[in-house]
Amino acid sequence: MIKKMAQMNLKDFNKPNEPFVVFGRMIPAFENGVWTYTEERFSEPYFKQYEDDEMDVSYIEDEGKVVFLYYVENNCIGRIKIRSNWNGYALIEDIAVAKDYRQKGVGTALLHKAIEWAKENRFCGLMLETQDINVSACRFYAKHHFIIGAVDTMLYSNLPTANEIAIFWYYPNPFFFLIRIVFPQ
Repeated sequence: MIKKMAQMNLKDFNKPNEPFVVFGRMIPAFENGVWTYTEERFSEPYFKQYEDDEMDVSYIEDEGKVVFLYYVENNCIGRIKIRSNWNGYALIEDIAVAKDYRQKGVGTALLHKAIEWAKENRFCGLMLETQDINVSACRFYAKHHFIIGAVDTMLYSNLPTANEIAIFWYYPNPFFFLIRIVFPQ
């Protein structure tokens, strides 16, 4: 069951944040105006975990922001955090699924909820950023018809993750564009 985050379930926000295996990297290439990619496998995989976020209550109160939480038997096992972005897209700031529930449709259900929310709020599509070393996430977005729109080699250059490259993925659904043209905001 997917529920919109409210004051009563705010405590569940960080529950699905668990480590993931880094087993390689995506290598994006831009040729003839189109992004493609290949994959490189690492000889020694390792685990990575993102730090827990401080939850901003504006995601409960602000109409341009939302968090959806996925529950199994009252246990929060997934989340997706979305907000309005300056370019007309809905920005997926974070998506997380507890490790025991990965590859079981939870991420897909959350992504479909984000698409529904973006359509209801008349965004021209969805966008997000992930790292080249998060191959599982990159495969997930590509499988769900996201396309690479940009790559940033400097985004993490002043951080301990300086070896990582930011990949920006877009879901420019033509239906979203039609809504914005026919029903301008």
